[in-house]
Parts: sequence; C-alpha cells; structure tokens
Amino acid sequence: MSESNPKSATDLELKRLERRVDDLIATVNQIKEENRALRQRQDALTSERATLLQKNEQVRARVEAMIGRLKSMEQV
Repeated sequence: MSESNPKSATDLELKRLERRVDDLIATVNQIKEENRALRQRQDALTSERATLLQKNEQVRARVEAMIGRLKSMEQV
C-alpha cells in the first residue's frame, strides 16, 4: 500500500503539469493570434496615415496656390 501512494502522487503531479502545459499552449496560441491581429491593424493604420499625409500635402499645395493668386490680385 505504501507503493501506491508515491505512484499516485506522481501521477497527480504529472496530470497537474500536463494541464499547466496545455494552459500555457492555449495562452501562447491566443497571444499569437492577438499579435497577428495587432500587426494587421498596425499595417492598416500605417497605410491610412500615409494616405492622409499625401492628401494633406495636396491640400497644402492648393491653399498655397490660392494664396499666391490672391496676392497677385492685390497687386493689380
């Protein structure tokens, strides 16, 4: 009977470790998915930012052209 207790305790410890490893694997998989989603979102935001900067530059050029035309009208 004394032999069954150490084996039983070892089995319980192995089961506990197995559950812990399974939990860690699930956590790693969840973090990988979150990381993938965050990278995808970052790429989308980077692209959107580039588009907005380009539009901003176009608007700035148009406003500067209008100011130039207004200044030339004042001189006439």
